[in-house]
Order: sequence, then C-alpha cells, then structure tokens
Amino acid sequence: MTTTVHVIANAHLDPVWLWPWQEGLDNLLATCRSACDRLDAHGDLIFTQGEAWAYDQIERIDPVLFGRIREHIDAGRWAIVGGWWVQPDCNLPSGFALERQIELGKAWFLDRFGWFPRTGYNIDSFGHAASLPEIMVAAGQDRYVMMRPGDHELRLPGRVFRWRGRADGAEVTVFRIGGGYATMGEITRGHVEASLRGLPEGIEHTMCFIGVGDHGGGPSETQIQWVRDHAEAVDGARLVFSSVDRFFEATADRLESLPLVTGELQPHAVGCYSVHRPVKLGVRRAEHRLEQARIGQGLDPAPEADTVRRLEQAWRRVCFHHFHDTLGGTCLPSAFRQVEAQLGEALATGDELLHHGFRRWLAALPPDGRQRIALYNASDQPFAGYVSFDPWLERRRWQAGWRLLDEQDESVAYQTMAPEAVVSAGLITRVLFHQRLAPGATRVLRIDMASDEEASSMGRVEVCGDRLSNDRRVAVDLGLPGSMRLDGRAHALPHLGLIKDDTDTWSHGIDRYAEGPVISPHWHKPAALDTGPLMASLLQQGQVGVSPLLSEFRVYGGEPWVEWRLRVTWVQRHQVLKLVWSPSARITSRIDGIPGGHLKRELDGVERPLRDWTLLELVDGQRLGIICPEIFGVDVTPFRVRLTLLRSPMLAHHEGGVPEFGRGVPADQGLHELHVRFVGDDGLEPAALDQQAWGLHRPPVIADLTRGMGRWDEAGRQDDTAR
Repeated sequence: MTTTVHVIANAHLDPVWLWPWQEGLDNLLATCRSACDRLDAHGDLIFTQGEAWAYDQIERIDPVLFGRIREHIDAGRWAIVGGWWVQPDCNLPSGFALERQIELGKAWFLDRFGWFPRTGYNIDSFGHAASLPEIMVAAGQDRYVMMRPGDHELRLPGRVFRWRGRADGAEVTVFRIGGGYATMGEITRGHVEASLRGLPEGIEHTMCFIGVGDHGGGPSETQIQWVRDHAEAVDGARLVFSSVDRFFEATADRLESLPLVTGELQPHAVGCYSVHRPVKLGVRRAEHRLEQARIGQGLDPAPEADTVRRLEQAWRRVCFHHFHDTLGGTCLPSAFRQVEAQLGEALATGDELLHHGFRRWLAALPPDGRQRIALYNASDQPFAGYVSFDPWLERRRWQAGWRLLDEQDESVAYQTMAPEAVVSAGLITRVLFHQRLAPGATRVLRIDMASDEEASSMGRVEVCGDRLSNDRRVAVDLGLPGSMRLDGRAHALPHLGLIKDDTDTWSHGIDRYAEGPVISPHWHKPAALDTGPLMASLLQQGQVGVSPLLSEFRVYGGEPWVEWRLRVTWVQRHQVLKLVWSPSARITSRIDGIPGGHLKRELDGVERPLRDWTLLELVDGQRLGIICPEIFGVDVTPFRVRLTLLRSPMLAHHEGGVPEFGRGVPADQGLHELHVRFVGDDGLEPAALDQQAWGLHRPPVIADLTRGMGRWDEAGRQDDTAR
C-alpha cells in the first residue's frame, strides 16, 4: 500500500509574539508576496493560509497584492482554511466570544468570496476545549486541523479521528499534525515519516506541513525542490503538493471507520492558563461589556447611527487578541502594552455605548421629586444578588432614617458600607442592597429622605470577634486554626501557598505544579470592617514571601456562600501562588466550567483551564461550588482544590533553564485583586453557578437620576429649584 502524503505549503504567522503587531503585519505582507511569487513560478504548488484578519489587512494596505491572491484563489492554487478572525487560544475566550471569533471571519469571507471554509484550523493553539465541536458545527465546519497537545502529551487512537465534546454531541473529523506545522530550514525524511505514524487502519492519506513559520516566510525554493526530489524517496509514500480540503475529501469515504474521541484535547503549555493576568482580564472584561452593549441596543430608544460599526470594530480588537500567543501570555512584554491599550479601547467602547443608551432611556422618564437610583440588567441571564452604589448626595451624610423605595413604594432592605474613597467621612456614601432582575429588565428605586421609619432588613448577619455568620448556616472563623461553614457543615479555611516555579512562560515539560514545599502567608489580626444587617466583613493584612496581602472575607444575609476578596501586590520571582482548599470530606467528582458549557473532569491533579467555576461532590453527598470568574487555572485531587492565582516566570522565556532577568520582565508584577465565592447548597447545579458568575461579569448597570428634585442649600435644606 502506498500512502499519499499531501504536502501542505504554508506559513504559520504569529501577528504578535516576540514582536509587536506592526512587525507581524510587515511579515504577513512579505510572506504573502513571496507565496504569490512561488505560485507564479511553480504551476503545481498550492499555498495554504487562514485567518480573516490577514486577508482584511492585505486588502486594506496592498490592494494589488490582494488582487494577486484572489487570482490564485480562483485558480485553485491558494487554499483558504480556518476562516476565523485569527487562530485563537481555544481554552480562555468565553463561549459566546469564540462564536463571535468565527462569526467575524465567516461574515468577512462570505462578503468577499461568497463562501466559508468547511475546515477549522488552529495548528498552534495550546489545547482545545470540549465545546469546540458544537461551536464549529453550528457555524458550518465539520473538519478540524490541530497539533497541540502533541503525541507525547496526549495519547490519541489515531492521527485522524472523529471528535465529540460530549457523548451525544456534534462531531468533527480531526487531523493531528505530526512532526510540526513548519520546517524552519531543510525538510528531513524524519519530518515526513512523522506524518505517516499513527494513521488508522485503512487510511491511505496523510498531511505533511512545510514552510517557514511563526515569523512568516512560507515555502522556500529549496523546500519546494526537496519535495520534487523526494517524491518517491520515503518507503511506502508518495509526496504531492496539495491542500487540506483535498486530504479530507480523499478520506471522506472512511469517516465511519475512524476512531472516536470524546472530551477535551488537553493539556499543552499549562502555564498559559495563568501567566500575564492583565491580558486575560482585559479580554474577559471586554467580551462581557461588548455583549452587554449589544443587549443594551434593545433598550436604547434612539441608538447612534454608527453603533453597529463601533461594536464590530471593538469585537475585531478583542478577537484579534484571542490569538493564542497573546491570550496565552507568551508575547514580548513591550508588545503587551499595545495589546492592553487596544483591549482598553474595546472595553471603553462597550462602556460608552451601554451607558449612553441607558441614559437615553432614562431621559424619557418623567421627573420625580425624590432622588432615584436606576438599574438595568443588560444580560441574557437573570440577576439575583447584592449591588452597591455611591449616590451623589451633595456632601450630605446618609441619614439613618432614609429608605430605599421600589416602584410599588415598598421599602428595599439596604445598608451603608465603607466606601472605596478615602476622602473625609460623609463625602461619599456607599449603599448595599439586594435586587432580582429578569434578563433585560429595568428598575428605578427612590431615596425617601423624609422618612423616620427604620429601614427594613433581610436575613441576619452577625460579627463576633473573628467570626462571621448568617442565617443560611454559613460562617467564617479566622481564629486559629480557622474554619468555614457551608450549608451547616464545617470545612477547613481556604489558604494561600507560594510554591517554587522554575518553568518557563509556557511551563513546558510539566502538566502540574509541585505540591511543595510551600511558603505560607503571615497574617495580622483581623478586624471587622462592615457590620450592617445585610453584610459583614473581616479585613486582614498579611504577607506571602515579599508580597503584601489584603484579605477580606464577607458573609451576606440570606446567601449560601462565603466571599473572599484578596488583594495581592505581587513582587515574587519564579514562584506560583495557589489558593488551596481542602473540604472536610473526600472529593468524589468535579465539573468545571469551560467556554460555552461545562465538563466532568478527572481528579488527577493535572493543571486545567477554568471558565468561571468548579463544582465538587463530596463522598458524604454535599455539593460545593467555587466561583472565580477572574481566575483561569485549577488542579483538583480527591483531597484538595488548587486555583492558580499568579505566576512569575520571565515573560517570553521559552524552554531552557531558569534565566537571569537582565532586561527581561517577570510576569504579573504589581497589584492584583481576586474575587472568589465558596458555595454550599443542597442540589447545587452548574446552571446556578453560571448565573452567579454571569452576575459578577455583568452586574446591573446603575445610574444616578436627580431630574425633578430640588437643590440642597448650604444648611442642608432642600429648596424648590428643580434640576
């Protein structure tokens, strides 16, 4: 039997990596000019390139080059694959953002060429979420090419296989590249032979990828000649220039006989789940704000004419920075400054569109003699939880007898709490209250300043020394040895552990971080900060290594969870900070949030990417949830959970020992704020954790509304001059 080796001439292009995006753009243009020259010179060569971003840039900058590419496409010599906006990280974007990543690319290709590739193509992404088959099939793609994890990282039943994220889910046909997606120098027989290993029985075709990659280049004249010279040189194989689609068409009749793989394709480069937190936060926050802005268009009575254009441009920014090296945190430190600026621009666009539209809606409300607090749930999920707001009271102190009233003039339970501002007491008041809002719902509360009635309360929260508790059998005790009670059952208090980490930026060569030895924090005595009827908090200063800490535990009235807010001023080197929790009974199963869904995973201690939460079931039947929407890595064994908070390798450090820092930049230095909820509730399900996480990502939009009120004079009296 002779196996046809489909030689795929390509140039994997990293638009941002060890260079800024401008240099990536230069290399894109140079590579595609070179590829056109090679196609002009060699009538049997086919060149392969994906990513809508690349074609969009070429069309805008060099229309002549774009015309040459179009001619080669029409002639069947230039193959388009993937078609997403870029080749993204396939673990860290939100599910709806991955859908948007594909939608942007699909819309671009349909507009320019009238068709969209059937094959997804992420040949360098660091693992692949189990939700991808569903997302791809919904977009019209049922084929996929990937490479990582490699053969040494994940055993698969064949180089070609059928893949489902869940047993009864959508299915795609996958080819895993062997030997690499590029040939930086000369092609070797070993490179070709790697593509032949692991082929399922009866499959007589494979793909071998050639061409200079990462910084661009594509197939060289030397490489093209090597393929010609060695077309029959590898025993049992015949080399032909080809395309990805030709390979899949040649194997289509063997589809049913291919082995089936179910679940996620992990892990590779586990350090990328946590390193360089600012870009991960920037992407996640911008994704949710832009989605809120989209939803908010339904409320806006007079949207601006360019709203849709501005939203699409902002999404293009975000999806560009889904790129696997960017979102994975492996780029040059100086390149990240531009990345973060562009993500900030996208977030600001979403903010402006959302808040302008909400305030246009507010402008249509009739005037009112009382000051109002207006809320809008710009989300496709219901909101149920606590919100806080700082109404501007013209330097007046909030009075004990004031009430919050809903639209039915019913009193809303609230408490005042310590504000963020550190200006003189009374200048700023922060009000905490509970709300339930359906998706897309609005609510207008009024501040009743004439009442002398006692404000209503909700639930019961108590502070006693170093202990917080509420009426839902929830408690936190910060006294030694410390404990946390959820749903009436006591567990150990979660704690921090600092561990040596000599791995590079990617954490090549490992699938987990060491258990120890661990450096534990030193804590000062806790002090009560808020003691109101709805929420109580204990504040505690400390230090881990040489990094200052500020810890705040909160318990809320009527809620089945404990909240931990942690502020870390991170100045460590070559270390990883883990949040560790050992429940009182053995963990028997876990379900983790992943992009666009959730997945049951093994209790194997392997570092895994995490989306928003993990759900644990204990041997005694209790279910516990950890909600952590701005933490991205976790490992779990039957005896403990460890969330990866921060790491400090040198940025853009590839394999090869622990380097001196020199001009290098250690990762994630500076201030970080982390927010975790520990939930214990009978019958806890993924949907409940998703709803809480969505409430943290998309809290209600809030506005101060004073139109119709009189003014306060210097003596604190209200006059009749309406605002």
